[in-house]
Amino acid sequence: MTMQPNLETAFCQQQTLKVISGLNNFDRAKVSQVIKAATVGGATFVDIAADPELVKMAKQMTSLPICVSAVEPERFVSCVKAGADLIEIGNFDTFYIEGRRFEAEEVLALTQQTRRLLPEITLSVTVPHILPLDEQVELASSLVEAGADIIQTEGGTSSNPTQSGTFGLIEKATPTLAAASCISQAVSVPVLCASGLSKVTVPMAIAAGASGVGIGSAVNQLNDEVAMIATVRGLVESLSTVQHRNPVRR
Repeated sequence: MTMQPNLETAFCQQQTLKVISGLNNFDRAKVSQVIKAATVGGATFVDIAADPELVKMAKQMTSLPICVSAVEPERFVSCVKAGADLIEIGNFDTFYIEGRRFEAEEVLALTQQTRRLLPEITLSVTVPHILPLDEQVELASSLVEAGADIIQTEGGTSSNPTQSGTFGLIEKATPTLAAASCISQAVSVPVLCASGLSKVTVPMAIAAGASGVGIGSAVNQLNDEVAMIATVRGLVESLSTVQHRNPVRR
């Protein structure tokens, strides 16, 4: 596997910012807004739904690496042919709301199936936050053995902050920060901390050992393009202030 050079550098420097439009967001206008905000705001790469037409649109709009997300491995094939630079199994937040759970065995099987279909593409896999932390770590190690190049954490949907403001933002991010801390100590590939993060908690993710962060709703739920760009820029600036303590082992 050869990771896109700029992406590999960003991971090594713990400066990676992925902006996520949404695994189930197939609205071209909304996805286009997210891509523009990510590009103008200075993000490292964008993560869109696994649809070849969206990939083609994205490739015309930006020079940033394009990641596609899905939970059906066969959907990745046409997207890679359309120009996707990397693929992501997960994240699973939208499915939990529907009562759909992803257990360790299924995620590992999806990873193995995806690797059989696409042995060379850069592959990111989300570790379900519904698992106890020790099982998340165990699964992450198994996923790397199965061919995952990046491990992504999650947890925003399981957190119910009791307070508002900064305190609430930290509460919201606690599950994914805890997962990033534990998993980053157990695997030698980059860990991308995602789900429930904000400008306040992005530096905490890097301090916890993550090589980068994924931001979705903090950007894609905004209706104003200017605000979206400003949010991405603020997140980039927040990342740039972090003291890097745990560079990725190669």
